[in-house]
Amino acid sequence: MDYEIKYKPSYAMLVIKLEANETVTAEAGAMTYMQPSIDIKTRKRERGLLGTLGLALLGGQSFFVNDYTAKGTPAEAAFVSAPVGDIEVLDVKPNQGYIIQSSSYIASTQNVELDIKWQGFTKGLFGQGLFMIKVSGEGELFINTFGAIDKHTIEAGKSLIVDNFHLVAFSDKCDYNVRKFGGLKSTILGGEGLVTEIGGPGDVYIQTKNLREFAEWLWTVLGPKVKSRAR
Repeated sequence: MDYEIKYKPSYAMLVIKLEANETVTAEAGAMTYMQPSIDIKTRKRERGLLGTLGLALLGGQSFFVNDYTAKGTPAEAAFVSAPVGDIEVLDVKPNQGYIIQSSSYIASTQNVELDIKWQGFTKGLFGQGLFMIKVSGEGELFINTFGAIDKHTIEAGKSLIVDNFHLVAFSDKCDYNVRKFGGLKSTILGGEGLVTEIGGPGDVYIQTKNLREFAEWLWTVLGPKVKSRAR
């Protein structure tokens, strides 16, 4: 399978060229175009134990993925996800997996497994809608971000503290601890809320923009107009 990431870094689009009978899995709704010889099958990802809490708590993330298969002849399909941002490819190996934000997932090759039933990040889930997926297997994993991708390689014995709304992915060998940002006053007034301290060795991927802050800024622009029309 050949792929190209076009229009980096601000308006990235993933273009995948499938060989005959080759399949790629992508997040439902991520497809921008495809050739007509591609067959699509939609399947539901299991919600796991926390699924009964509803999509709102999980950031509205879809629980469906589409399998795109080139039937009989090579074919091309393209995918995007984040409003404005970059796309990166991570190599998943039997001894090298990742933990990613569910909203950062865009696509993966056939032998990459997505464990959404993984409960290792429950602390981060409550309060900020942080929902992480554990990725294992072997193949390519494509992630997207809001803004540019900032990669950090952490050595053993070192750590990095990341705001949860900026955290995209990190190596599954890393240690991590989800906690409040400073004291209660800092958590309430400082805007950051929960952060994750990630310890090496491993890689951490951060998005440079915060979707929550963007939504709040957008409301400062649109809010007065909406309120004036509602009167």
